[in-house]
Amino acid sequence: MFDKVLIANRGEIALRVLRACRELGVRTVVVHSSADADSLPVRLADEAVRIGPAASRRSYLNAAAIVEAARQTGAQAVHPGYGFLSEDADFAEICAENGLVFVGPPPQVMAALADKSTARALMSRAGLPLPPGSVRTLPTVGEAQEVAAEVGYPVIVKAAAGGGGRGMTVVRSAAELPRAYARTRAAAQVAFGDDRVYVERYLADARHVEVQVLCDGHGNGVHLGTRDCSVQRRHQKLIEEAPAPALRQATLDTVAEVALRGALSVGFTGAGTVEFLVDEAERCHFLEINCRIQVEHPVTEMITGIDLVQEQLHVAYGTPLRVRQSDVRLDGVAIECRVNVEDPDRDFAPAPGRLDRFRPPGGPFTRVDTHGHVGYLVSPHYDSLLAKVAVWAPDRDAALDRLDRALAEFDVAGPGVRTTIPFARRVLRDPAFRAARHTTALVERLLAPPDDNPPAGDTTPTEAPPTGGARPADAPPADGAAEASPARAVVPDPRAEPGGRTPVSAAPAAGPTTWRNR
Repeated sequence: MFDKVLIANRGEIALRVLRACRELGVRTVVVHSSADADSLPVRLADEAVRIGPAASRRSYLNAAAIVEAARQTGAQAVHPGYGFLSEDADFAEICAENGLVFVGPPPQVMAALADKSTARALMSRAGLPLPPGSVRTLPTVGEAQEVAAEVGYPVIVKAAAGGGGRGMTVVRSAAELPRAYARTRAAAQVAFGDDRVYVERYLADARHVEVQVLCDGHGNGVHLGTRDCSVQRRHQKLIEEAPAPALRQATLDTVAEVALRGALSVGFTGAGTVEFLVDEAERCHFLEINCRIQVEHPVTEMITGIDLVQEQLHVAYGTPLRVRQSDVRLDGVAIECRVNVEDPDRDFAPAPGRLDRFRPPGGPFTRVDTHGHVGYLVSPHYDSLLAKVAVWAPDRDAALDRLDRALAEFDVAGPGVRTTIPFARRVLRDPAFRAARHTTALVERLLAPPDDNPPAGDTTPTEAPPTGGARPADAPPADGAAEASPARAVVPDPRAEPGGRTPVSAAPAAGPTTWRNR
């Protein structure tokens, strides 16, 4: 196993990786911005390195500073967590060029799967079912109109480089398509530096189901069952559970098997998630593969007893997979609620501030992943996720009751601070959710004015901006998706190589690095 791992992230995921390393006897280096200098991960790390100011583009997205910190501290590997540079193929390649192991898939696999159009083509060849629509990108509105006419409205126009709920527009009629097509391309160019789009049939009344996979560098792979992530606001997940409820066992088995087949077909290694939409007839449609640990990984850990972060580290070290498919047993039900510092009464606007009171829940089979504490200043510079409350029970009804009890116990208060806990408890009490008859339209239905009475399954807004309204432009997406900010662009340097890549041996542009050794 590695002697020392650098954790290139912040908040609860940095703390989660740190704890996994400590249990394996691996020393840790945590990089941090000036805004996070007194954070819990920094306090608990063996070493901490300041890599820049609060702005993430000059700190957590500063590839040169991160690699230089790893080299100076003698770290052998870099764990990116989720968000920031976790799915940046350029960053993974830079790590390899500097003798560092990137804890994740090979750069070429990440690059192929990051392009949604390429990923669709690869998964189609592997036999995975796709939503009706175009496999390749559509360079003209005329081609988009042909595809839309063939599959039928409503359709959704998606950016090939999109992620984190961004770069998608729902189109309900042929008259809307030209403007939506142009608007989505323009927005994708601004957000991702890539204006390519494709079109597929919009499945309004569907479930969002994903499969956790683990693969090693020796051709072995296992799936760890399903998760349901249908409770979303503007394509950002709020509540997740495992296994996916109210689906036939044959459906669960099929989606898990094809997910693993797809991951192995492209040489995937590490922990990843294959995402699907499941329609009313329980037909599965491939969405994407995420090349990182996900925010909702605790629910899979709770029903399998497998530490996913430790398995990531073993695979990255080169160890053959330590678990076989026959070893995987799914026990009970686990449900997770994200606690974001946002105000549901103000369109989920960020509500940061200092925490004067912070008492997470406890009790049997209750897990809280958080970096919060009394006196902690929730920064406006980053994503609003403060904690994840996950519970386990033998059945779904008991798990829902336990989660509601845990959320009722969670005491968070401070000047101006609001959380999403009240809204989450409203979801838990919703009859459709309790009966597992909900779809991705649930949250929009709950938020709609009473006199709107939208048809079931038809409540997604025409445009799908990320959650939280006025989140900082440089904050990572709330579900942990990688930012569309390639590593080679984050540290301008006059000595940059042709093509814009900055040599990592150059001193970080963010200012002097400070050290805190333990």
